[in-house]
Amino acid sequence: MGLAGTGTGGAAVAVAVAGPLLLLLQLLSRPPPASAGDSRKSDSRLVSEQFSQSPQKLSFYSWYFRYGAPPVINPLGTSFPANTSVQSSFLVKMLQSNTSVNVSHPAPGDWFVAAHLPPSTQKIEVKGFVPTCAYIFQPDMLVMRVVEVSILEPDVPLPQTLLSHPSYLKVFIPEYTQELRLELQGCESNRSLGCPVRLTVGSATLPSNFQKVLTCTGPTRACHLLLPSPPWDRWLQVTAKSLAGPHVSVAFSAVAALTACRPWIVNLQHLLQSSPNQSCNASTGLLLPSLGYQDLGRSSGEGGGSFCLMSYQVMREDMDVVSVHFRPLDRVSVLVQSDMPSVMQLHLNTGMDSGGTLIISLWANKSVISNNTLVMVCVNAASPFLSFNASLNCTTAFFQGYFLFLSTSSRKANLIIPYPESDNWFLSLQLVCPQSPEECEKASVLVETTLSLVPCLNDCGPYGQCLLLRRHGYLYAGCSCKAGWRGWSCTDNSTAQTLAQQRVATLLLTLSNLMFLAPIILSVYRCLLVEASVYAYTMFFSTFYHACDQPGEAVLCILNYDTLQYCDFLGSGVSIWVTILCMARLKAALKYVLLLLGTLVFAMSLQLDRRGAWNMMGPCLFAFMVMVTMWIYRCGHRHHCYPPSWQRWVFYLLPGMSMAAVAIAIYTSMMTSDNYYYTHSIWHMLLAGSAAFLLPPRDKHAEPWACSQKLTCHYEICKNHREELYTVT
Repeated sequence: MGLAGTGTGGAAVAVAVAGPLLLLLQLLSRPPPASAGDSRKSDSRLVSEQFSQSPQKLSFYSWYFRYGAPPVINPLGTSFPANTSVQSSFLVKMLQSNTSVNVSHPAPGDWFVAAHLPPSTQKIEVKGFVPTCAYIFQPDMLVMRVVEVSILEPDVPLPQTLLSHPSYLKVFIPEYTQELRLELQGCESNRSLGCPVRLTVGSATLPSNFQKVLTCTGPTRACHLLLPSPPWDRWLQVTAKSLAGPHVSVAFSAVAALTACRPWIVNLQHLLQSSPNQSCNASTGLLLPSLGYQDLGRSSGEGGGSFCLMSYQVMREDMDVVSVHFRPLDRVSVLVQSDMPSVMQLHLNTGMDSGGTLIISLWANKSVISNNTLVMVCVNAASPFLSFNASLNCTTAFFQGYFLFLSTSSRKANLIIPYPESDNWFLSLQLVCPQSPEECEKASVLVETTLSLVPCLNDCGPYGQCLLLRRHGYLYAGCSCKAGWRGWSCTDNSTAQTLAQQRVATLLLTLSNLMFLAPIILSVYRCLLVEASVYAYTMFFSTFYHACDQPGEAVLCILNYDTLQYCDFLGSGVSIWVTILCMARLKAALKYVLLLLGTLVFAMSLQLDRRGAWNMMGPCLFAFMVMVTMWIYRCGHRHHCYPPSWQRWVFYLLPGMSMAAVAIAIYTSMMTSDNYYYTHSIWHMLLAGSAAFLLPPRDKHAEPWACSQKLTCHYEICKNHREELYTVT
């Protein structure tokens, strides 16, 4: 399964996906909300808002909660592709008819809920025969929104006084902020020593909560909190709560200090000017390092202070729906050095990117990496990881990043992130020499990057189909697997069919249609050309429909799949229709009128609902009633049973009816996904065999193969088979 997207503001969105059924609920929260509590209900700074969605029919037993993107779930326990990193989701079990989740300080943006069905029974059920059971799912969201928030300006003390209610602050983090320092100064309390204040910084993102909590309970009047690489270009929520108890005031001043990061904006001209000893390959647009390479941060000569990162400009190229390519400008590869990280920014914040799959591929030439050097890579959302010299955990202030590395033994690195969060993503690279740091001082490595957002990894492979699914304006992608393959990208072959099994299944489903040769030959023998034509039509399209319908590699499609399916269903229904009408032995004019009208009715009903049981059974039951009516009429008119011959009943009608009854039983109640190949093949053979047994005998005065003789031009003696009447006088 069981998952690209565009968000719609306000209410909720429900989406169904192939594999296990999913229900996606997109909720827009507004910052900064307050946690639930009786003491806050009377706070005039909080406003309650409720969002509701119309009831959704869904049968489920658990659902998942995630911020920023749809949850990546795996209820069947299948395997993911190699190098795939999956962020866990918050799981809620449905033990009662109603359940709720309380999230304090939720992150602003889109929240998603996914609910899935339990594993199916694999039984193929005919639509309209089995009643469906569904539960009513109606999501509601209640938001308590703060309307009074104080703005904390950098390096400007903001006096605050806490009583029973908390204080809400926010500080704006501009781009290229390296560190944020929050400090409480001059803290005083009238009934306690120290600074009894709890400071909560950031927002909650389920299931992992990276909120930072600062508890100032010591005897000092000041305490501080350092946040490396805070999220860029957004407001950061800060909540201050008193720990001194009710009716005790606490006064303090909040100060926010920002440490700016000076970026080196890299393009092709800057690299050529800063590194004159490097050579440029014009055919590929790559810079080839040489021994005379100079550090860009020290040789720039622009302003004071050293640079903290090399920022590569990345161009976003939208190829198709949920299909984006990222590449550095001027086709320049990423130059990685030891004294500062190289950073690339990927814009995935359009609201249409969280339902796809982010693929990051890195490659370095073996000749430019020495034995003792490593290229460390971190992939983070909201802000880049810049502290390679301090740690290698790829953790920023509020995000746990993804770690990769390149070395002489591993020159390629790949990372696959399904359903990435809707945000700005950053790729940080830096050269590290763990054993001998002096070797990295003048070393540099060129790293090739392939960055893309695709709907499905490798288009779900040869055993899957990539589906773009939309529900209430939200678009996302998922794989529909076949031939027993499973997994997020149809790469789990634990239950897959072998090529031999696929070929056997194809041969069974196609060659079983050759049983229709029996009713075709009998129809031509008995001069029933219309019936023979219908049987030939059914045999042809059923054969090639099942040759095209097969999963895997044993597939042959001579026409569009939908066309072959429609013709197969139409031929099956009309074959039953003409067989029953032929058994009724109607007059020629009435028979052909009913044959034509029945075919038109079948064509219309299949267009309305191709898999509806009564769309096929209705006309067939009408034809059966016509046949029974004609047989009863002949029984009353002739004063004996019809058909009159007991041999006809014993050797033809009873075997034909038995085969038809067994075929209907198999078709309606015995087919499953595992036995479909041979049960459906048996259905083909029983359907064709029953038609051969149930066809009426030829007319007494008709010669065998008489219809084929009429196709040639010759003279024949006209015979009058009517009885002449003589008058006796």
